[in-house]
Amino acid sequence: MNNTDNFFEKQEEPYKSAFLFLRDFIINHDSDIELLYKWKLPYFYFKGKPLCYLWKDKKTNEPYISFSKGLELHHPALIQGDRKRFKILPINPNQDIDVILIQTILEQAIKLY
Repeated sequence: MNNTDNFFEKQEEPYKSAFLFLRDFIINHDSDIELLYKWKLPYFYFKGKPLCYLWKDKKTNEPYISFSKGLELHHPALIQGDRKRFKILPINPNQDIDVILIQTILEQAIKLY
């Protein structure tokens, strides 16, 4: 098992299901998106450039998508917090994932490349 698969397999439910769905959704969004394992987390690249990564909140363990060019993305669902470059999209694993929202933000992020 490679490091990326290991990341997903070691997650507990319901977080594991949310992470697996997000992985597949992002990968299938565009044929130029590839998944790599960088900095001990699953990182998605678009045409060889960092697009976003999956991680979890330290306090709640809830997953989020962190967008590399977050400062250039303007969407009310994105949170910057104390981050300097990135903005995150929190994902509640106990609710249906808003695929239209994720698709919209992914398309905005890809346009920045």
